[in-house]
Amino acid sequence: MSRDKLKIGLLGVGHLGKIHLKLLLELSDKFEVVGFYDPDIQTSNLVESNFSVNYYNTIDELIDSSDCISIVSPTPTHFELAKKAITKGKHVFIEKPFTETSEQARELIELAIDFNVKIQIGHVERFNPAFVGAKNLIENPLFFEIHRLAMYNKRGTDVSVILDLMIHDIDLILHLVKSELVDIQATGVNIISSSPDMASVRLLFENGCVANITSSRVSMQNMRKIRVFQEKSYITMDLMNHTVDEIILAKTEFSNEKLIQINDELYFGIKKPRIIKTNAIQEELKNFYGAISFGEEIQVTAEDAFHSIEIAEQIIEKMNQTFLVPVN
Repeated sequence: MSRDKLKIGLLGVGHLGKIHLKLLLELSDKFEVVGFYDPDIQTSNLVESNFSVNYYNTIDELIDSSDCISIVSPTPTHFELAKKAITKGKHVFIEKPFTETSEQARELIELAIDFNVKIQIGHVERFNPAFVGAKNLIENPLFFEIHRLAMYNKRGTDVSVILDLMIHDIDLILHLVKSELVDIQATGVNIISSSPDMASVRLLFENGCVANITSSRVSMQNMRKIRVFQEKSYITMDLMNHTVDEIILAKTEFSNEKLIQINDELYFGIKKPRIIKTNAIQEELKNFYGAISFGEEIQVTAEDAFHSIEIAEQIIEKMNQTFLVPVN
């Protein structure tokens, strides 16, 4: 398919949906926003007025008027909305997590094949400027230390912290580690909701790589930091502030911004890779456009997201072995 603009409809105009709507309107050379649907009438009236975008009374009318659909609704609605769009032959962008279960994800993947449409998943951290700037520095990761902490927000508590926050880091790890997962250790505690609000997970891969992930949605501060250790170097990423440091073993003649002496011959040299500032959500929407219009590679495929959900389900199963209240 190749055309100047794609007609896109938006399902869901909550907090994140409004961000998507604003960014889609800015991409006016690529997308024509035909309208949106949201079951909240009051919110819909405000959005229609503030953004001058049509509010559709039914989901079917919106889908029928569009070439593609962006699904930015609560996670429990993703499967049915995506299924409806796909079976009408529409390409779909679906915010993370893809679906509530891997079974639902697999069904949508098969439907997309049957109806010859594309699915892209909104694992936005793949487009984070810090991750984009760091990923080519990571060759054979041996150890990950990841902290993703968020201040409490009722939005997102329809699923556990695993599917709400940790799913981002599961996706990044699976993207970087080219090895089979062989063991999972997981613990979690619930503080506000009936499922874990804090979780600590350890993933062990067949090649020996280990990933420690801590996620919390009841923190007093926001933090999204990743440290990746590999032979003779490690990389630190601050996904919130879009900074990257590469710390490498260096000889004395190494020319750099900063050197930390280890012995007479070796230093830790600190490099700061060039980071190109972009809007990650807008970049993933550009990728969606390019995939549909010009056959470009989808950066976060439905299969990628399916595997992340599979791992999330295994983590939840491990946690249920010690957690008194079943994890959702």
